[in-house]
Amino acid sequence: MEICPGKDSVADALAALQSQSQNIVPLRANGQCRLEYYVEGKKKPQRENFEVKLWVNPPVEIYLQGDKALVPKAIVLGSNEREFWLSIRPKEISTHWWGYWSEQDLSEGLVINPRTLLESLGIGEVETQQDWSLSNEGPYDIISQRERDVVIKKIYVFSCDYRARRIEFFNRDGQIVAGAELDKYKEVSDGFFIPSLIKVTTYAQETGESSFSITLDLKSIKPATITEPRRNVLFKHTPPKGITTVYRIVNGKWIEQDQ
Repeated sequence: MEICPGKDSVADALAALQSQSQNIVPLRANGQCRLEYYVEGKKKPQRENFEVKLWVNPPVEIYLQGDKALVPKAIVLGSNEREFWLSIRPKEISTHWWGYWSEQDLSEGLVINPRTLLESLGIGEVETQQDWSLSNEGPYDIISQRERDVVIKKIYVFSCDYRARRIEFFNRDGQIVAGAELDKYKEVSDGFFIPSLIKVTTYAQETGESSFSITLDLKSIKPATITEPRRNVLFKHTPPKGITTVYRIVNGKWIEQDQ
């Protein structure tokens, strides 16, 4: 991998990330999605493949739907300004998680977080007033965010094109909770690039081992005009029917709800 000089200061690094986020437009894409997860009592991971559709209306609205033969909406992930939600239909999981952003704390326990996906697409806002630091490791600038002296996020930026190649998310104890690997950037519109290959992995808190991963291989990524009626359908939380277990986040904890 080519090695280029990185940025001289954390302010320069954050400014470079911010300049890319100024070109963001609403987008839609389709492609393939692969889910890998572990089922109790089985050593090998289960794998599921879906056809996937994605709509994004920056900065916070996202809707991802994965379908497979005989199982429409096998996976649905969404968020709007107030709420976020995730449904996984295959019977081994058959769970719906949802909550208000105001009550979540890094969404620990959520197998894939809409905010993680938004940040993977380069759509999360860079909060420059936070406590950031910069280091360099080979071809990467590593931009780290701290809260109360604990690193809660690391962004590995390839110095040659200054696009993120990996993002790691940590909990308040400094344990990794999720990681996103990003590759094959494509231009959506003038100056706005997103990775077309995204792999998000969630780690089990007890063991620190990978417990769940989702890989998106996006094709035909295009700018989208999202009308108000369409927006009200895509980015509205509608509890699904026929799901076995429902969890809602309350004061930062996942609570099982009666159906």
